[in-house]
Amino acid sequence: MPAGLLVGYGVFLLAVAADGARRGLRATLPIGASFRRLALPLALVLLAVPAGGSLAYGAARDEAKEQALLDRLAAADELVKSADGLGFATAEPTFRKALGEYEKLAEEHAGSRAGKLVPARLDTYFATISKPYADKVYCDAIPRLTYLRGLPATVDKDLLGTRPAKTDEPLAHSLYECGAAGIGNATYEPDPRESFNELLKTFPKSSYAPKVAPAFEASIRTRTDALAGGGTPCASTKELHTISASLDGMTDPSVEGAADQADAAVQKGDFACGTYQFKNKDFKAALDTMTAYAKDYPSSPQAAHARSIAIAAEIAEEEPAAGGKLPPADAPGGTRMVMVVSNDGPGEVELLYTGPLTGKVTLNACGTCTKYPSPIFAGSKKIKACTGPSSKYPKATLLLPAGDYHFLQKRVSTGTSTAGDTKSSKAKIEPGYSYTNCLYVTSGF
Repeated sequence: MPAGLLVGYGVFLLAVAADGARRGLRATLPIGASFRRLALPLALVLLAVPAGGSLAYGAARDEAKEQALLDRLAAADELVKSADGLGFATAEPTFRKALGEYEKLAEEHAGSRAGKLVPARLDTYFATISKPYADKVYCDAIPRLTYLRGLPATVDKDLLGTRPAKTDEPLAHSLYECGAAGIGNATYEPDPRESFNELLKTFPKSSYAPKVAPAFEASIRTRTDALAGGGTPCASTKELHTISASLDGMTDPSVEGAADQADAAVQKGDFACGTYQFKNKDFKAALDTMTAYAKDYPSSPQAAHARSIAIAAEIAEEEPAAGGKLPPADAPGGTRMVMVVSNDGPGEVELLYTGPLTGKVTLNACGTCTKYPSPIFAGSKKIKACTGPSSKYPKATLLLPAGDYHFLQKRVSTGTSTAGDTKSSKAKIEPGYSYTNCLYVTSGF
């Protein structure tokens, strides 16, 4: 009910009372003077009843307003409770809506009971949103603490007080712990470099910023020790690659030393992984790993050995016996025997060999050479390859230490299916002899 209406009604009652008093005091009544003296008090009593009722109504209305404001406060509390436990991306709009209601109550109804309760509600609000930090779920705490820390940009600073500033230490701690937990894990979210970059940028003077580089270094050291300790070096190497990638995405000078350590560990791990793959007969993987190693680290002292292992692995894919043992890191000394290899076939040919010495050589195409009939169709007629003038055939000379060798010839495709484009063979090189090796192609079906 509008207050003006109540005031008007009160004025009307006063006018009626005044008129009644005027009439009563002038009237001649057949009663005694004592009764006449009661007229004014009775009039005042009659006036006090509606006036008192008006005051009671005003008090009731004020209480109703207080209750309505308390109901709004309770509704905001329920919003906070309903968002508790949800993922922050889902919960944030609800949290913002509750905070908006708290802010209105504090600013527009500061003297009300509900308004006076807002500071305590804000304490609960901050505690609810930052709960993952208290539960040590650090990655989940990061977006929540970041939100709380940024509230002064959109909410009255006086209302928030010192609460946002108190999130600095927990946020720095969460950024560090979240980043440290993901080092070396390619599927971890968020990537450690995101957490660490934010930590080093936003809180460079915190107690957690100096811990970033040592955390990386300790992780690198653990994986590097695992390379020499047996087990599965390829798994450790994969993690080292992940660590290196994380460090590559960081620009803070404090992690430069760790980045160098990671690069060196990755190189060591790649070679260890390729060796492990070869020894475990996974020749295709060894070929890929060692080929990449020789390409990525051409100046490495192990580059030549990696190329030898890749060659042996490629031969072993066709002839598994060629992968019986790892090619030696160093070429053997002593006498070597000559092997002259000739190409009696169309197309360029690459000859790979492994044994006491591992390597490969490429022979140019023989312009006038053709394919020989398949033995199935030749019958008893023997193939006589490389029987023409010696100068006709492209040649290469190998100097091989004595021992057992596996060979693999890989001929560039001539456009027609053949039975000799890729062929493996074996040979025993003995001291005091010289050898010839003729490479030719037979027709397919």
